Parts: sequence; C-alpha cells; structure tokens
Amino acid sequence: MAHVPNAIRLVAAAAAAVALFVVPVSAQEARSAAAAKALAQLMEKGQMDSIAAALPDAGDAFVAAMFIPGELMVVSAKYSAPSLLREKIMKKEYRDVYVDLNSAALPKSRVFIEDLNLDGLVAKPEDNVGFDTYESPDGRWAFDGEWRKQKLSEDEYRKRFAEADALYGRLLDALLAELKKPATD
Repeated sequence: MAHVPNAIRLVAAAAAAVALFVVPVSAQEARSAAAAKALAQLMEKGQMDSIAAALPDAGDAFVAAMFIPGELMVVSAKYSAPSLLREKIMKKEYRDVYVDLNSAALPKSRVFIEDLNLDGLVAKPEDNVGFDTYESPDGRWAFDGEWRKQKLSEDEYRKRFAEADALYGRLLDALLAELKKPATD
C-alpha cells in the first residue's frame, strides 16, 4: 500500500511533464483576439467593408483592413505619398487606402495578415477551422500549428507567432481608434 501514493505521484508528474510539451503552442493566448473581435463587430454594425488609419508616431506608415463575413485581411506599409493617403482617410475612402497599400506601398515595409474566424491570430487552430497567415518582407508564415512543415523549431514558431500577434494587435488598435473617432461634417 505504501507504493500506491508513490505510483500516483509518478503518474501525475509524468502527466504534468507531457502537458508542458503539449500546452505551449495550443494554449498561447493571442493579444490580438479581443481587438479583432471588437473591430469586426463595429465594422459589421456600421455596415463597413473597410477601414484605414495612419499609424501613430510612424509618419509615412499606414494600416487598412478589408472585412468580409468570417475574415479580416489587414495590410500595413509605408507609402511614398503619405499626404495622399491621409487625405483619403479624412474623406473615409478606406477601400482606396486598402488597395493602395496592397499595390503601391513600399515593398520592404509591407505586412499582410489574414485573420480567419475574426478571432485574432491563433497559434494552433482547431481541426478543420482554417488557419491565419502573416506575410512580411521576411517571409510568409502559416499559423497552423505545423512548425516542422515550415522548417522551424517549436520555439521559433512561438517567437514568430508572438511577434506577429503583437504587431497585429497594434495595427488593430490603430484601426479601432480611427473607427471610434467622432464623425465630423
């Protein structure tokens, strides 16, 4: 009987060790989750399909998003004619800004994020749900939980996810701020 408690402790310790290896990617909390949901709700409520904003303290950098039911596509980049985009944002020509950033932005500064399910970036989505992607001048990353397919270690995958999620959160915050600005006539 004295061996039973030790056996239970051994099994519990083994289970805890396994959990340490399973939890990191699947349970990684996204910073962008709440902001993505809030932006999607506000855009849906306002019947908007696009939004754009200048990035605070970034001079010639902008962000724009295209909203379709179930998906948010966000592009951010520097633009060679920032005054043109500022004017379009003032006129609420958000779709034009989105198109401009996708096509005429400075390529070395362009970031594109595809958020499926409007839940922020998800490091390891559930089966059959689809996955988010992040594209920058450094490459394209699929957040599908399959780091080996992308020739990454799990730590590299988590680091890329954390960096992408932090940036995505900041971009969404800028869009939310633009969306919440009081209307001016």
